[in-house]
Amino acid sequence: MQARFWRRLFCVAWLVLAATQALAAGGPLGIDHRLRYDDHGIWSRTDQLRLLELMLVGDLAGGLWEGGQTRLGQTFWRSIDAAVLGGVASTALKMTFTRERPIQTNDPNRFFTGHRNQSFPSGEVTAVSAIVTPFVLEYGGDHPWVWGLEALPLYDAEARMKTWGHWQSDVLVGFALGTAVGYYAHTRRTSFSLSVMPEGVVLGLRTKW
Repeated sequence: MQARFWRRLFCVAWLVLAATQALAAGGPLGIDHRLRYDDHGIWSRTDQLRLLELMLVGDLAGGLWEGGQTRLGQTFWRSIDAAVLGGVASTALKMTFTRERPIQTNDPNRFFTGHRNQSFPSGEVTAVSAIVTPFVLEYGGDHPWVWGLEALPLYDAEARMKTWGHWQSDVLVGFALGTAVGYYAHTRRTSFSLSVMPEGVVLGLRTKW
């Protein structure tokens, strides 16, 4: 299962690169360049934010409803753990590398330029990848369609590049980081987010009702 997981993640990462239609340009991986700007339809910034909000709210609502007594409930809470860890890690990296976004410059090598510049890595791609990874690991072997959730970080990565929010290396590192924290959260015996919740949350709202 783990070997298949990493093979499929490699395929997703390859698709992210292929979707950029990139020629080597610059940045730490030599692939960073601006895509043609597109803030329309499914690529709009509004839709990007709606997706992330829906995923975060859905994660929390699912965790509260299921509690920590079921397989699905534990997966929701591990997904919440991953989102929290991914947010902390990506923010720390952003503040360390202070890279300018494509909307600020056409030079992808502009790192360490001040704390207001936070392009590297993509926090949103990190979050989306982190949220879906525990579900893919938990249910992908039983239900192959669950692997389709990997289309969400792929979409978000493409959308962030089309609206000049991030470079190619930003979204690839965000994808890797989100996947790593999702994997870590999945392998823990218990959810640390759930462990600090009151007993009523542990039991789940559906149990109380």
